[in-house]
Parts: sequence; C-alpha cells; structure tokens
Amino acid sequence: MTRIALIHALSHSVAPINEAFARDWPGAQRMNLLDDSLSADLARGGKGLDEAMHERFQRLAQYAVDTGARGILFTCSAFGPCIEAVARRHAGIPVLKPNEAMIDEAAQGQGRLGLIATFAPTLASMPPEFPQGTLLELALAEGALDALNAGDVQRHDALIAARAAALRERGCTRVALAQFSMARARAACEAASGLPVLTTVDSAVRALRRRSAA
Repeated sequence: MTRIALIHALSHSVAPINEAFARDWPGAQRMNLLDDSLSADLARGGKGLDEAMHERFQRLAQYAVDTGARGILFTCSAFGPCIEAVARRHAGIPVLKPNEAMIDEAAQGQGRLGLIATFAPTLASMPPEFPQGTLLELALAEGALDALNAGDVQRHDALIAARAAALRERGCTRVALAQFSMARARAACEAASGLPVLTTVDSAVRALRRRSAA
C-alpha cells in the first residue's frame, strides 16, 4: 500500500483532501501532518518565505520520508517556493504543490479564469505559477476564512459564491478555488455563477495517483 503524506498549514484543509482520497483513491495509506502556525506566522511575520520558513518545510518533508512516505502533497497554496525546494531535494518521489494539478487542468481551458482565495497571501504567490498568457481575474473572499474559523460554514460558502458570481460579471468563463479549505464551496459557486468550478482537491488526488503509479 502506497503511503502518501499530506502536509497541512490550515486545519480546514484536512477534511477536504481526506474525503477526496477516500472517494477517488481509497487504496492509498494517508498520513496527515498539521502545523497551523505556518499560515499564521506567514500572515503576521512580515518576512515572507524566508530561510527559516524554507527550513521548516524541509524538516516536515524529511520527517514524512523517514516514516516511509512515497509521495507528498502539500495542501496550502501560499508556500509555492518552499514546496518547490522540497521537490528538488526529494526528486525520487512525487512532491506536489496543492494547486499544481489544478493549474495544469485550468491551462487546458479557454477564456478568462477567475481565481478566488480566502487567504490573501495566496493571491500573491499563486498567479506566477500559471502558464504565461493565462488570463486571470483575482478575487479575495474577505471574511470567508474568519467565518470558517468561527464554524459558520454557510457564510463561508456564501461569501465565496458571491465572488464567483462577480467574476462571471467580469467576463470569466470558469472559476478556480485556490485553497483546499474552499473545496466545500464548489456547489455553491456553481449555483451562483453558472460556471464550471475547479478545485485543487480533486485535481491533486488525480495527479498524485497518476504520478505514483508511473
């Protein structure tokens, strides 16, 4: 049985990705590593993805490999360069950024893509990862993450869905939800916007399964 390490910087990312694995790759043995101080420190530290943050990611990844993980999926979108450095060090196994597979799928579509996040740093780190020439409209669902932290999942989903509807009015032909914690809002976004909605969760499981088999 293939052991896959799921490394989280937000507690809300744990359930969506585990549910996706249970549905789409039940044969994988999952291990979950959560350090919710990563996102908090990035948001308030003012130092960005500095050397200390890179070292924290390297240590988390090495621990996962030492326990027998044959693949690593990071589930927070704001740490792209840190994850890329981990992938270089552990080139013998698949190491995926959370948005990597969704970006690949989005690049195959046509028209303007609306990218929604609830964590502001994601809208700074993620757009450069899209292929050159991708037409992006960025939207922050302000207050949605606070609502989720408070347990108000309906308000969380509604705030994200409102941004999806606004992106349709701005000419977007599809919507992407940038964070794993947002996957639960997919149906609400589709209903509000009438547009196809991509999630990082489903794309990531498909890609990791395919790469692990290869």
